[in-house]
Parts: sequence; C-alpha cells; structure tokens
Amino acid sequence: MTKSLFTQTLVLSLLLTFASQVKTYSQEYGEILGQRVNTITTAVPFLMIAPDARSGAMGDAGVSTSPDANSMHWNPAKYAFIDKDMGLALNYTPWLRTLVPDINLSYLSGFKRIDEMSTVAASLVFFSLGDIQFTDEAGQPQGTYRPSEFAIDMAYARKLGENISGAIAMRYIHSNLTQGQDVGSMETRPGRALAADVSAYYQRELDWRRTPAMFSAGINISNIGNKISYSDDINANFIPINLRFGPTLTLMLDDFNTLAFTLDFNKLLVPTPPIYARGDNNAPLVDDDGNYIIAEGSDPNRGVVAGMFGSFSDAPGGFSEELNEITYSAGMEYWYDNQFAIRGGYFHEHETKGNRKFFTLGIGLKYNVFGLDFSYIIPVAQRSPLENVLRFSLTFDFDAIAAQQNRGQ
Repeated sequence: MTKSLFTQTLVLSLLLTFASQVKTYSQEYGEILGQRVNTITTAVPFLMIAPDARSGAMGDAGVSTSPDANSMHWNPAKYAFIDKDMGLALNYTPWLRTLVPDINLSYLSGFKRIDEMSTVAASLVFFSLGDIQFTDEAGQPQGTYRPSEFAIDMAYARKLGENISGAIAMRYIHSNLTQGQDVGSMETRPGRALAADVSAYYQRELDWRRTPAMFSAGINISNIGNKISYSDDINANFIPINLRFGPTLTLMLDDFNTLAFTLDFNKLLVPTPPIYARGDNNAPLVDDDGNYIIAEGSDPNRGVVAGMFGSFSDAPGGFSEELNEITYSAGMEYWYDNQFAIRGGYFHEHETKGNRKFFTLGIGLKYNVFGLDFSYIIPVAQRSPLENVLRFSLTFDFDAIAAQQNRGQ
C-alpha cells in the first residue's frame, strides 16, 4: 500500500527519529501540572518496544520473570536457568494499525543449552514501516520505498553460582529510514551501530507465609553502544541505552496453580535535554563561540560513557526530575497446570516524560510442543500505537518434540 504525503509525514514524525536529530532550539516547552515537559528522545526507539505477548500482557515487565525463549530482550542472563535444552519463539506486533495497515514489528529468538552451566541464544528484531511514497519539496513523487530497521543479537549466559547467573549480549543495529533519499539539502545513509548488554539474574526457593515460592531478581543494562547518525551534516544521536531492574515473586499455591507478581523499573542512560537561555522575542542566546547558552541542565553533546554516568544528575529540574525519568511496570501471571495462563499489568510513565500509561491483559496456552500467547493494551492517558491490536507469540518446545519422537519409536 502506498501512503499519501500526509500519512507519510505523520508516520515519519511518529516513528522515525530522523527529524529530531537535526539540531534546533526553537521549540517551546509546555507544562503539565505546573511541571515543565522535557521528554528524552533517542535514535532507533524500536529497540525499546516489548516484542513478545507474554511480557506485553504484564505491563511490559520481564527482567526477572521466569526464563523463556524471549529472554534476550529482557534479561539474557535468565537463559542460564531455563529448564529446556532448546527453544524457539516467533512474535508479531502490529503497529499504528488504526492509522495504516502495513507497519509491524517481528521478533524471532531462540536458545540452545551448551551444558548445565552455559546457554547461548540469538534473536532478530525487524521493524517494517511499510510502503512510503517519497516526494520532493514540490510534492512530485520520487519513488515508493519500504523503510525498515533491524537488530541482530547473540548472547552467552552462564551460571555464576547455585542461585545467580550473568550474561553478555552483542547487537548489530541497522536503521534504513530514508532509503538514501536527500532530505532537504542533506545526503542521507542508513544508520548503523554496535551495542552490548550486560545482565545478571538471581533466583532462590523460599517459603512465603508457609507457601512454597520462588524469589527472583534481575538487572540488565542494554544497548551500550556508539551513537547513530543518518547524515554527515547532522550530529549523531544516542541509541536507547537503558537500565532495567526489578524483582518477581512466584507462589506455588498447589500442584496445579501458580501465581507470580513482578515489577520492573527502567531508566534511559542518555542525556536529558537542557533548557537553553533565551532573550528578546524568545530567541536563543549564544556565547562568543556561537554555542547556545544553557540556562539549566548539562550539555547533551558528550560521549557515550559520560552520557551514561551523567544521566543520573543532568536533568534541569534536579533530583525530582531524575525520579520522573524512571518508568515502572507491574504485572501478574496465573498458571493452571502449566497449560493455561491469565496475565495482567500496568505501565506508568510520568506526564512530563511522555505520559504513557496503560493497562495490559493477556492469556497463554501451552500444548505438547508449542505455546501461544496473546496480549492487549488499554491506554488510560493518551492514545497508543498499540491500541486496538492483538499481539501474539508462538513458542516451540524442542524437548517435547524429541520426547514425542522417542515415544513413537
């Protein structure tokens, strides 16, 4: 399907971060509840989209939930404790389906246990923006293209003790948003980056008020990598380096029923936009070297390491604004006989940092050799690209396949 020029512009403004990478200081800062709106933007934001229906049904929480084939996105260290020899998952997420029919996120992930201590895993995430008709400044067609982004991951997870594991993942990121078309007078190219994840996972059996339980906790610093740019004419932008951590408590109510409660906290480890000084007619002020003068906050043009460490103290509003940058996800998961699951959750982002707030619902079904998961979100603060869509995941249990084959012999 070829999108109109209006739809093309809208889709690009919503999904592509290319326009935000052109350095400008003419924006006005709005206020919500007396606080200044100051959202953080990065390149390749598709890396932060929850790719699987299970975690998507639990408020986008997954750093410490029980290990599964989709653990690569949430916490690769969980693979070391997975109770299967090999598994595979295929996930599909429609995007902006109420506006256009051909934008989607696909996610393929799998793992293979090496021995009792180690597991390797890999994944591929592909974000397709559908067919877009590019036009010049006069509105003349320049051809129809299909912009897309993808990332390829590989991870190694290993038990570091009876109850703890660690993992390292490597990621190649490719973002081809403009198909080599000129934007204004700028020549463009695909953006590329290399990144790494460092993660840890802890789990331990215990009694919770005389009920057998499993406590787990996880932490994952993801997308530690170089900045990305689509042109030599503009500054490179940070990719979404992210800190994710949280606990999970799973109650084994009896031989057939389990109930888990999980909580995730997330914070982007990238610079917070500063507030620039302005003079008459709201024009930005510059120093003797032609640089814009910062009234509050810190200079965002710094290296990756400096940006990560500085992200805890660079907000113009001080410590209170730093706290506002933390999003949290709360979820629950009920399993009956390890065959049928009901899930629910809530995601919260502060009003001045994007104002994403939504409830989530979902179910899961397990058969002998495969499982199906579905999720649905209910926005409560603003419209969501995922509203009115059903996400699904399909998982394959190769251990069960091998067992069936052995029984047939």
